[in-house]
Order: sequence, then C-alpha cells, then structure tokens
Amino acid sequence: MRIHAVLLDFGGVLAEEGFQQGLYAIAEKFGLDRKRFFQLANEAVYNSGYVTGAASENDYWNAVREQSSIMASDEELRQEILSRFIPRDWMLETVRALRKQGLVTAILSDQSDWLDQLDSQYHFFQYFDAVFNSFHLGKTKRDPTIFADTLQALKVNADEALFVDDNFDHVDRAAAAGLQTHHFEGREGFIKRLQELGLD
Repeated sequence: MRIHAVLLDFGGVLAEEGFQQGLYAIAEKFGLDRKRFFQLANEAVYNSGYVTGAASENDYWNAVREQSSIMASDEELRQEILSRFIPRDWMLETVRALRKQGLVTAILSDQSDWLDQLDSQYHFFQYFDAVFNSFHLGKTKRDPTIFADTLQALKVNADEALFVDDNFDHVDRAAAAGLQTHHFEGREGFIKRLQELGLD
C-alpha cells in the first residue's frame, strides 16, 4: 500500500522527550521518586484538562502541587520542561525529504500551548502541512476518534497513513484505526520502517 501521509508525535519523536525528562528533573530537585512523580504529573495534565485546552497551565501546576510536595513557580517548573524539548535536526531533515517526495506530513501530538511556545523558539511548524495539537483539538490520542478526525482533515485513507509515536498505547490505538504504524525507539528503527514502506 502506497503511503501518502506521515503523522509524527512531537515529544520523544520529533524532539527529545522534554516532558518526561523535565518532570524527572523536578522530582530529583525536590527529593521525590522520579517514576511516581512522573506518573502523578502525567495523569494530572490529562485530568486537569490542560492538555485539551479546558484548563490553564496554572490549573495544571496547582493540581501537581496539591498532590506532591513541590514548591516552585509555574515559570520555574515550565522552564524545566521546555528547555528539554530540543528538536532533532535529523528528524526535521527526514520530514523535509518526505515532503519533497510529495508526502503530506503532519504533527499529531498530545500537547498544551507549550507546543506553540516551542515553535516560536524553534520554528518547526514550517516543515509540516498540518499540526494537530490536543490543546486546540479538545481531544487526545487516548480517544481513538482523533485518528479518524485527523485523516478526514488530511483527506487521506487510514491505510495510506503512517503514524509514528514513542507511546505504545497510542500506536496500538492508531493500528486499530487502520493506520500503518511505527513504535519509535530510535533513528535506526525508524529509517528501517520508512525503507520497508518504500520511503527513502
């Protein structure tokens, strides 16, 4: 099946996983168990509504503070995370090459307005035909209908789209929706998957 569109997650795929790394750094700073704090703060970004644009960043950090012993300003906590979301140059070059082949390229990310802030700094939206951010969509990749919505917006059939994410649950839901998928674990495996699909 010919691939016509490639949908890529942001953190952990297009860029370093700043959210997890930043939360780990915050946990270490306050003497907390890294994995427990990450689980708490990761669920809070969904439960607070921040990731779907239903709540503010301050609402999110207040929820995290209420469930943990951290005492720091929103700005200080945000900086720990955003400073670690570093775009991968080789990935952006790969996206550019895919577009030159005539493929549609898009970001599909569970992100807050932080994604817009990061683009203001790094200007990576320019490499994509579309950006689908849960903060603006009002739904996340935990909702399987997001894949049908995205495909409809791009006017692409499910089996003509490749979805790439470092979260296996998201990949599993995309596969169930009929998309070609790749669980991202590193550069070598990703390039190999592209070659398997006839995308050099």
